Amino acid sequence: MPKGSTQPPMTWRYCGDQLKLWRTRAGVSREVLAAEANYDAEYVKSMEQGRRRPTLRMLQIADQVCRAHGMLESAHEYLKPEKFVKRSNEYMGLEADAIALHWYENLLIPGLLQTEEYARELMGNTFPPVDDETVETRVEFRLERQERLDEPAVLFSFVIYEAALRTEVGGVEMMQRQLDRLLEAQKLRNVSIQILPVGRAPYRALSGPVILLETAEHETYTYSPAQGASTLQSEASDVSELMHLYGLIRMQALGTEDSDAYIRKVAKDL
Repeated sequence: MPKGSTQPPMTWRYCGDQLKLWRTRAGVSREVLAAEANYDAEYVKSMEQGRRRPTLRMLQIADQVCRAHGMLESAHEYLKPEKFVKRSNEYMGLEADAIALHWYENLLIPGLLQTEEYARELMGNTFPPVDDETVETRVEFRLERQERLDEPAVLFSFVIYEAALRTEVGGVEMMQRQLDRLLEAQKLRNVSIQILPVGRAPYRALSGPVILLETAEHETYTYSPAQGASTLQSEASDVSELMHLYGLIRMQALGTEDSDAYIRKVAKDL
């Protein structure tokens, strides 16, 4: 699980324990099982200890190698997030292993694109207030999450509503540095940033952020951050609806080159 979270979900821990029990009962070493699944032994260990969500591939291979007769593979359904509940910790776990992430934000710069000072300004002015140690821990964790942008095999697309560019978090100079950060991130091969100008947004886009992520098993989840009611969804119909919404929003946004020019224009206007 990511640094700064609480405990991993109980389902991860239980499933990991069952994985270890079946492996031990079958007399299969962790190294052998890891090799069969094409994983590192330490990665398998983290699943067995409940620190990582056991993947569908791991459960399928373990089911065959340990002769569990479908009992391990069937656990995968219970590892999916429940519908319409607050799941920020579980979302972070999924984000850490996602192979693609698509993020629309309407009022603030997406967390994965924030400068350190922008993130600290936001986290230092939360309500209710938190102590300095908590602020530093949260900032550090956010910066750790951003390291995934440097993994070329992971695809990131961001659509940012113009209001987020003009919301002066920390003042003009801080925002100008933040906008420079967007231009730098845009240069990464696996990152695209598109700006949705005021006047081009579908009304539904004004309702709040939408995040879509795809796992290594090609499962898609949606995450909707909100005050006190963030939701992580796995139901196909709900995921489909938000995928279509993201597609609609992205179609109305500027292309990447035009978006770069727009970001520079806003920076001059501040």
